[in-house]
Amino acid sequence: MKLMNYRNLLSFWLVSCCFSICNKSFCQTSLFSYQTYKDAVGDSLQYRFLFPDNDSTRRYPLVIFLHGSGERGNDNEAQLKWGVMNFASDYNMKTHPAFVIAPQCPLNNTWANTTRGKNNEIILQNTPSKPMKVLMELIGDAIRRFRVDTNRIYITGLSMGGHGTFDALQRYPHFFAAAVPVCGSGDTSKAAIIAHTPLWMFGGADDPSVNPNLLYNMVNALLKTGAHPGFTQYPGVGHFSWIAAYSDPMMIEWLFNQHK
Repeated sequence: MKLMNYRNLLSFWLVSCCFSICNKSFCQTSLFSYQTYKDAVGDSLQYRFLFPDNDSTRRYPLVIFLHGSGERGNDNEAQLKWGVMNFASDYNMKTHPAFVIAPQCPLNNTWANTTRGKNNEIILQNTPSKPMKVLMELIGDAIRRFRVDTNRIYITGLSMGGHGTFDALQRYPHFFAAAVPVCGSGDTSKAAIIAHTPLWMFGGADDPSVNPNLLYNMVNALLKTGAHPGFTQYPGVGHFSWIAAYSDPMMIEWLFNQHK
C-alpha cells in the first residue's frame, strides 16, 4: 500500500513538472501574437509579434529575427523554434523591453537574393527577394503604427537568416543600428558600405553547412575597411552555434546598447 502511494505520488510529481515546463513554454510562445502583413500588390508575409510594456510615453527598440531554412512554411509557428524566444524571457522583457518581429519565410523562398561566384563567394543580386521586400514594407508599417525608436532597429538571424541579415544590411546600409548574424555571411565586395554598422558575428568552427571560411572572409573584408566587427567562433561546435549565441547575456547587453 505504501509502495503504491509512493508510485502514485511520483507519477503525479512527474506529470506536474512536465505540465509546468510545457505551460511555461506555451506562455512564452503565446506572448508573440499571430499576424499577417499584406502589401499593396497582394504579397503577404506571416509573422509573430512581441509587444513590450504598454507605456505610451516611451519609444522602444525593434528587433527583427530571421529564422533558418528548416523553419520555412506557412504555419506561423516554426520560426519561434530557435533563438528568438530568448528575447521573450522574463529577464530580457524586464531589462530590455522591445518590439520583436519574427517573420516566416514561405517554402521555396529565401531571405537573401544572392548567387555564388567561382570561388564560392557570395554575390548580392540587384533586387531583394520577395520575402525581404515584403519584410521591409512590414517594418515600415510597424514604425508608423507603433512607438518604435528608429535609432534602435536591430536585425539578427541564423543560418539562412544569417545570410538574410547581411543581405538586409547591404541593401539598406543606413537603416539598422546593429546586427547579429549567426552562421551566415554576405558579399565581401560590399563590406565598405556596412563598415559603420556595429556587428557581432557568431559561428561554429566545425560547421558542415555554412563554411567557416565565409565568415572569416567577411571579418577580414570588414577589418580592411577600418570596421571593428565582433566575431565569436565556438570550438567543437557545428551548425547549431545559435544555441550559445542567443543565450549569451553579453550579446544581448551589447545589442541593446547600440544606437545610430
